[in-house]
Amino acid sequence: MIRKIRFFFSKKEEPYFSLKKLLGFSPVDISYYKLALIHKSAHIQNNGHTLNNERLEYLGDSVLGTVVADILYNKYPSKNEGELTNIRSRIVQRMSLDALATAIGLNNLIRIDRKSTRNFAKVHISGNAFEALMGAIYLDRGYEKSKQFIEKLIKEGYINLEQTAKKDANFKSRLIEWAQREKVTFEFVTDGEDFQKDKNITVFHTSVYLQGIKAGEGSGSNKKESQQDAAHKALRALKGKNLKESIEKARLEANKTDETDDSTPEQTDVQPS
Repeated sequence: MIRKIRFFFSKKEEPYFSLKKLLGFSPVDISYYKLALIHKSAHIQNNGHTLNNERLEYLGDSVLGTVVADILYNKYPSKNEGELTNIRSRIVQRMSLDALATAIGLNNLIRIDRKSTRNFAKVHISGNAFEALMGAIYLDRGYEKSKQFIEKLIKEGYINLEQTAKKDANFKSRLIEWAQREKVTFEFVTDGEDFQKDKNITVFHTSVYLQGIKAGEGSGSNKKESQQDAAHKALRALKGKNLKESIEKARLEANKTDETDDSTPEQTDVQPS
């Protein structure tokens, strides 16, 4: 497949020097990067094979997550797992990647049928191409170059770690909005707290229930942080169909029991007895 991609692109078209400037190092196999910049809407064929960046996007998603986790782990030794996860989530979320790809000019290099994809942001074409680029770097130069590229973007100010770390990713509000939209009951239950002598800190614990089903458990240095952590884990769990199906089944059963009750779900914080 790679040989076919090399054949498809002529040497005259290769944006070698543009990529070298963007990456901060020299690409070895340019065909990986060219493939990363082909959106499926371009309908590019070569010997009966469709060329697009979707497989590289899949790979790059994992590479990017690992690289960012590595950088954050070493930069913030005092932050806990929940805090590091929140910061990483904000950096790698699709809207952030869309903005990053546009800032570095990657969006201008994507091969695409613009008539059928007029709204780049809505379908995250730029952000997906950025992930595909990460996959290309990993295949071409390995993990260290992938990390070096992200560190370059941080150094040049395209990724602001300090500003991102200060943002309040309000996962609790997002979960409540989802529950209200889907007419699902929700409840944040304070499970208690414990004092960790070795670290000299008190850790609070919270569980969140959706339609009576435990959807996430969280912990933090205070009640608010533990709720945010629980909500974040619930939102991640909702990406899978199993939890959603269980919640929908419970919701339908509750409606059958009391068909006259159409009140809006309300938040409840339950203190341990």
